[in-house]
Amino acid sequence: MSNDVLNTLRHDINEIDSDLLVLLAKRRRISHGVVEYKIANNKPIRDEARELALLEKLIGYGKSLGLDAYYVNNVFQTILEDSVLHQQAMLQKNLNPDALSETHRVTYLGGQGSYSQLACHKYFSRRPGKLVEIGCSSFDEITGKVENGQADFGLLPIENTSSGSINEVFDLLQHAQVSIVGEVTHSVEHCLLANPDTELSQLTKIFAHPQPFAQCSRFLQGLGELQHETCDSTSSALQSALNTPNSAAIGSAQAGKNVGLEVIKSNLANQSENHSRFIVVARKPLQVSKQIPTKTSLIMATKQQAGSLADALMIFKQHKINLVKLESRPMPGNPWEEVFYVDLEANLADSQVKDALEELKEYTQYVRILGCYQSETLQAVSVNTQ
Repeated sequence: MSNDVLNTLRHDINEIDSDLLVLLAKRRRISHGVVEYKIANNKPIRDEARELALLEKLIGYGKSLGLDAYYVNNVFQTILEDSVLHQQAMLQKNLNPDALSETHRVTYLGGQGSYSQLACHKYFSRRPGKLVEIGCSSFDEITGKVENGQADFGLLPIENTSSGSINEVFDLLQHAQVSIVGEVTHSVEHCLLANPDTELSQLTKIFAHPQPFAQCSRFLQGLGELQHETCDSTSSALQSALNTPNSAAIGSAQAGKNVGLEVIKSNLANQSENHSRFIVVARKPLQVSKQIPTKTSLIMATKQQAGSLADALMIFKQHKINLVKLESRPMPGNPWEEVFYVDLEANLADSQVKDALEELKEYTQYVRILGCYQSETLQAVSVNTQ
């Protein structure tokens, strides 16, 4: 095959890709019209029965065109997820017109290329408006700027599929005067980044935030006696590696490229599926429509009596409220006493949730609602791809 033929084929592919983007944009605009109907008629945003029927039809048609079922399913699951999340965001905008302005001032940990910045872009890509980014050096600074009005929102990483919960953030939520108004999950792809022409065998030091160190512990153990230096953010780790001979940093490939570092090793995480969940906080809570999946997060301290925690948790079962996370943390100033961080699949606007929280008072010293917010964790419809 000559270069001219190859270039012609690539040109044709590029044109098809451009056509696909035009069609995807058209599809999204039409879905915006659908959500207006659902708002007016109080219909659920997601219709899983329709999704299943659509996927089965598309897979069947794809097979007739020579496309395998897994490929078709993968593509359209992504398209459907985008459609649902955009419709949910539109519904929330309609419900909270004064709270969601045309400019979003957002604080997050680190700077250009940090995972928090990438998660910020992902979350606000579904919320039209000008994004003003404010990089911070600590979690306290993130919430502090929200509390004093310097920022509208703050983004905090709260847990990771590999390293688990981020205790510093859980402890911060006990006293920070903010409300959780959203969440976003972002895929984390750790790479070892160094100055150009640096070999793995030349490294003497690695810079990283504590979380990447924990998430890549198995890989790091295999490198031998290298010095590990913790940094307050991935961005600062990248800068340290840039200015230190025979060193490297752990971060994303894009983050390294932004500052002039190259990937010398990829796929460092202990688990191949490595995701971080972030919460979005603001000064005031938002209303959440009953038409969309909702989470409620709270902190509670149970009474110091045998069985108090079990009694408290039983209330959620009795009211058929699904508990999706339970985390214990020390209570400041009270040695050997714990507070419990709880995530529920629940909307504070539901009467059964209100009743459950009222009953909860009987078994707790106190309960503090951290936030009621739109859930962005979508379970894909299960479809037969055989």
